[in-house]
Amino acid sequence: MRIEGKIAVVTGAAKGIGAALVSALKDRGAVHVAALDLSDAVRSVGADSSYICDVSDAAALRGAIEQIEATAGPIDLFCSNAGVLGALTFDNAAGAAAQEWQRAWDVNVMAHIHAAAVLIPLMRARGGGYFLQTASAAGLLSQIGSASYSTTKHAAIGFAENLAISHRDEGIRVSVLCPQGVDTDMIRGAQDHPAALDGVLSAEAVARAALDGVEAERFLILPHPKVAGYLRAKVDDYDRWIGGMAKLQRSFTGARSEQTL
Repeated sequence: MRIEGKIAVVTGAAKGIGAALVSALKDRGAVHVAALDLSDAVRSVGADSSYICDVSDAAALRGAIEQIEATAGPIDLFCSNAGVLGALTFDNAAGAAAQEWQRAWDVNVMAHIHAAAVLIPLMRARGGGYFLQTASAAGLLSQIGSASYSTTKHAAIGFAENLAISHRDEGIRVSVLCPQGVDTDMIRGAQDHPAALDGVLSAEAVARAALDGVEAERFLILPHPKVAGYLRAKVDDYDRWIGGMAKLQRSFTGARSEQTL
C-alpha cells in the first residue's frame, strides 16, 4: 500500500510507537493523520486531527471513526496501536488481578476488534483498506513474568490472521507489528526488563519498519530480526523451546535477586 495521499488513523498516539507512527506517516506523505489516545498529550503530536478516546470502549471508538470519516474522508489505513503491559510477576502465572486481565483483554484484543467491526463494512464497500495492528514478539513467543500480556498478544495475532484471511478477497490487507524491546514508557528506565534482553529499538525505528512493512504489504513485521529465528526454533522443537524459556526466566529472576541483596 502506498502511504502517500492516504488518510490514516493511529491509536495510542500520545507517545511511544504511536507518536512515532504519526510522524512517520506525515513524512511519507499521508494527506491526513488522525491521532487517538486517552491522554490530552495526543493534541501535541503533530497530527492533522486528534481525539480523546478510550479504544476499549466500542461506542467511543465508533464515534471517533465516524467523525474522522465525516470530516477528513474515508480511512485508508487504521493503525491499531494502543496496548497495555501490566506489572511483572513470577510468583503465579495466573496471579494478576482479574481487573488487570480484563484491561489487557479490552485494550490488547478487543480494541482491534472494535475498530474492524466498524471499518470492514466501509472498506468492503469502497473496495479495500488496510489495518496495521501492533501486537508484540510476545504474541509469537512469550513474555516471561507477564501471562496477561503474552496471552492477549497471542490473541491479537490470532485475530489479525483471521482478519487477513477472511477479507483478503475484498481488497482488505492486514499487517501485524511484533517488536521486542522498544524505548517507550513500558520499559524505559528498566534495562533489566525481559523485553530488553535482545536490545531496545527506538520508537522511530519501529515506526519506520512498520510502514516499510505496510508499503510491502507484509503480514508479519519483525523490527527485531532475531524473532524470526526464535519462532522457527519454537516450531521445530516446542518442548526444547519451553525449556529454554524456563532457563531464561531462571537466569533473569536470579539476576534480579542478586541485585536486591
